[in-house]
Amino acid sequence: MSFALGFEALQRLRVSKLAPHVLHVELHRPDKLNALDLLFWEEIKVCFDIIRSDMDARAVLLSGAGRLFCAGLDLQAALTIFSDSAQDVARRALKIRHFGKAWQDAFTSIEICGKAVIACMHGAVLGAGLELVSACDIRFCTEDAAFQLAEVNIGLASDVGGLQRLPKIIGNQSLIRELALSGRKMLAKEAFQHGLVSRSFDTKETMMAEALSLAKAIASKSPIATLGIKEFLNYTRDHSVPESLEYAITWNMSMLQGADLATATASMVQKSVPEYENLPATKQSKL
Repeated sequence: MSFALGFEALQRLRVSKLAPHVLHVELHRPDKLNALDLLFWEEIKVCFDIIRSDMDARAVLLSGAGRLFCAGLDLQAALTIFSDSAQDVARRALKIRHFGKAWQDAFTSIEICGKAVIACMHGAVLGAGLELVSACDIRFCTEDAAFQLAEVNIGLASDVGGLQRLPKIIGNQSLIRELALSGRKMLAKEAFQHGLVSRSFDTKETMMAEALSLAKAIASKSPIATLGIKEFLNYTRDHSVPESLEYAITWNMSMLQGADLATATASMVQKSVPEYENLPATKQSKL
């Protein structure tokens, strides 16, 4: 299988094509429980930058190899950043900020890639792993999944998206503060009840099959519509209703004049399966 430049060079991720327009990105460090080391952070950003520029991709499954989805931040890797005693406090602070901003951007690259991203989680989803999936569009899990904002247990307030995105996903300030301040685990049933995940499954295999079916359905839709939906929902989350309405109509001033609307309408009348042109290619990122 041939990929856009960059996928084949990834070491912490495995990327494959499961169906037309559907990619599978697998966190692939099972011997370390998919803990996020420095290379992992870099590769997540590179991977989703490539996906953003991939004119053929329309939907993405994100899963973890091995016995759990993600054990969170690799603490040994992080200590190499935090424990630099050779510099004064100002320079150490700037170094931490540099890495922190890069890690924030890595997860934001998932949110802004313009393609539907379905997180498929099994087993533990800890710390930065939970922050990672908060940037995805749709979240599925297995019934044995357990979610934990574990940073408080090592003396940290998480800062790469969890405390920024999860309150708007779960919508319960009391619960999110309870989870963040105590570091307790939330099991799959509770995660479903509070909207963190939209579906749970008895096995990983069933979950992946259902996620692939959904991804195929999404990939059959207009990629212009998918891009617009993500843009609108992300913008609306962070802006008022009047601002979001203005943004939406400004966006659609051009998009409603495109070919996809006519194609979709004609296929409904003719009861045929529509075929949409890919999004235009853009400049790709490189390792």
